[in-house]
Amino acid sequence: MKKKDTMLSIGTINWLFVCGLAFCLGGVVVLSFMPLGSDCICPLSRGQKKTSSALYNVHSELDGTELKAEHKLAVLVPFRDRFEELLQFVPHMTKFLTRQGIVHKIFLLNQVDRYRFNRASLINVGFRFTSEVYDYIAMHDVDLLPMNDALLYKYPSATGPHHIAAPELHPKYHYETFVGGILLVRCEHFKQVNGMSNKYWGWGLEDDEFYVRIRDAGLRVTRPENINTGVNDTFSHIHNRYHRKRDTQKCFNQKEVTRKRDRQTGLNTLNYKILKVHDVSIDGISITVLNILLECDIKETPWCDCSGNAAAASAVST
Repeated sequence: MKKKDTMLSIGTINWLFVCGLAFCLGGVVVLSFMPLGSDCICPLSRGQKKTSSALYNVHSELDGTELKAEHKLAVLVPFRDRFEELLQFVPHMTKFLTRQGIVHKIFLLNQVDRYRFNRASLINVGFRFTSEVYDYIAMHDVDLLPMNDALLYKYPSATGPHHIAAPELHPKYHYETFVGGILLVRCEHFKQVNGMSNKYWGWGLEDDEFYVRIRDAGLRVTRPENINTGVNDTFSHIHNRYHRKRDTQKCFNQKEVTRKRDRQTGLNTLNYKILKVHDVSIDGISITVLNILLECDIKETPWCDCSGNAAAASAVST
């Protein structure tokens, strides 16, 4: 594909993102879309490190009340074409976290390249963008909404990540090593394990590999305690598998490679571009959208495009 054609397709995707949001509003949700400018593509920076005794002091976007907290949460939401879920997610999570007094910001990690969806790499990008300002992250699926206020999004303990969507509470996944859905991680712990593997294109297994990273680093996953709800009423899982099928295809040698612990890739091997950063307001709640172009090493992970078109294009260019 020529460079001009590539840029045209990216622009088209970005326009569809805006149009998709606008279409889903249905006249009920008021949304403003404001580009922040190219100077915001660099990672966020607070300039000066926060002292241990400092408090973050912000006004709630819901009612203007003042929130004070020692730690600040970046809610990282990997995203592609999930407009209906997004419009439920943003107001629900803002109300849920505000009730707990959690100082937070939602970052939508919008994948705009031509490759298969890569949840783990998007989270790595979001971490790089936010980690100088925020103390911990929530790796958060857009279609999983917590319904029980006893699920606390507070700063995780020094022992390791805190898994909100615990196996005994999640509506679908119940195996002991499951850490998907919603996971809170201190920034220093995410750096310690070198982030997530970049080899997982398509749906599934990236969170299982991340669990092994956590274990190998000597960290321990904690989970909610004294929860009086169960698998049917702790979360609302708003994904419609008939409307939007998961990309579970395995091609080339993907199945063999992604069943193993990845010791080669992570934060230190991440290749991407942030094409644009936007402030988007949904129901008066401001979130930040990163339009992310991931790059794929065809030789290492040819399954980033099971059609083989990416590999063919790479061969022609070389």
